[in-house]
Amino acid sequence: MAVKEFVYLAFAGLAAGYALLHVVLRGSKPQAVNNPTFISFQKRYFIAYFLALMADWLQNPYLYKLYSHYGFLEPQIAVLYVCGFASSVVFGAFTHTLADRYGRKKLCITFCIVYSISCFTKLSTSYTVLIFGRILGGISTSLLFTAFEAWYVHEHVETHDFPKEWLTLTFSTASHWNGVFAISAGIVANIFAGVLSLGPVSPFILAIPFLVASGAIVAVSWTENYGENKRSFSKTCSEGARNIGSSKKIVLIGAMQSLFESVMYIFIFIWTPVLDPHHPPLGIVFSTFMICIMIGTTIYNYISSFTQAASTFVNISIVMALTSTIICVGSTKPGDEHPTVSYAAFLLLELACGMYFPAMGFLRSRILPEAHTVGIMNWFRLPLNLIACIGLMVLHGDPSTSGTRHMFIICSGLLALALFCGIQFAALTKDDERLKHQPVDAEANGNL
Repeated sequence: MAVKEFVYLAFAGLAAGYALLHVVLRGSKPQAVNNPTFISFQKRYFIAYFLALMADWLQNPYLYKLYSHYGFLEPQIAVLYVCGFASSVVFGAFTHTLADRYGRKKLCITFCIVYSISCFTKLSTSYTVLIFGRILGGISTSLLFTAFEAWYVHEHVETHDFPKEWLTLTFSTASHWNGVFAISAGIVANIFAGVLSLGPVSPFILAIPFLVASGAIVAVSWTENYGENKRSFSKTCSEGARNIGSSKKIVLIGAMQSLFESVMYIFIFIWTPVLDPHHPPLGIVFSTFMICIMIGTTIYNYISSFTQAASTFVNISIVMALTSTIICVGSTKPGDEHPTVSYAAFLLLELACGMYFPAMGFLRSRILPEAHTVGIMNWFRLPLNLIACIGLMVLHGDPSTSGTRHMFIICSGLLALALFCGIQFAALTKDDERLKHQPVDAEANGNL
């Protein structure tokens, strides 16, 4: 079966499977909150945030394709990706401090402006301009995933004095619609770039009106708020380093996160050059990836309603991802490629991600001291991005097709090491009841 037909078949089958799974496995819905003030406040946040999310997701399916369309070679494209990753980690370390000091609303508006400029740079074929755009894109990503949520939490708790338990309602709703918008963005991007033949730059231009609308809503309807954290960036990082050095559990969590997520960063780069020579609909490919993530998360949410150690889910996810990369080592052999097999392996990898991220988030919430989470996470991001950037730069310095296979071999090694750390962590925490999911009715509050 040709890759294009297999992509559409997989999309239809997995979409139907997810719909069925969602109906069969969904538990009782959280009790609705009928407070009109809360509902109005929640909608005001959702409108601006969802517009921003849609703009972000629209840019994902055709990024590599755009650079390739402009005639850049794979090593040059790797540099562009590295610039985005590096700017995200460097600026991300300061985002919380900037939000506390200068205001979360201002940073949300800044996100919309900076990301719009980043989208405009995609119209240029200048390598320098595109590098500048990638740097702006990395900065924007850091702002999106910190400033909006920080603004909401402060307004929810401090300004309106709503119960903290209601935060779960907002974030669970946001998580669900995040997946829906990701799937929708892939379909929309495919229509504009493929069906309408407007080219791979069209989804980036389409994202700009969403960003303008989001920024306008924030500017008009949101109030400003600031943080009370007066600690300097250096002190935050030094305290984070001390906490990491004092706990083997934190070291192992950091190792698992850095190793697993660095593979995800490499995958963001590599999936397009593996599949694109066979002309699949990239937007539909991306949407199918997002469906797999939602399926993985749904399965995780259902199984974790029984008492299970969260580390078990992390290790299962790592094994699934390792299986995927090993399959890709065989399916990307130069001269004997099997793109359909590679694509199926990619779907398995995304399914693993759907289980991994909520499970790892649960472990971090129970292991990392809340007061020092920001500093610890800053240190975790450093090896994560270094591994991904070094892998992209070194292994794709040679534009030969063997570089792709070598990357999957390295990814398999990284995941094997992550599994070793995961087994160590599971053995170390096997008697720790805090790290086991409790039945839903035993939880006083939902975990964010």
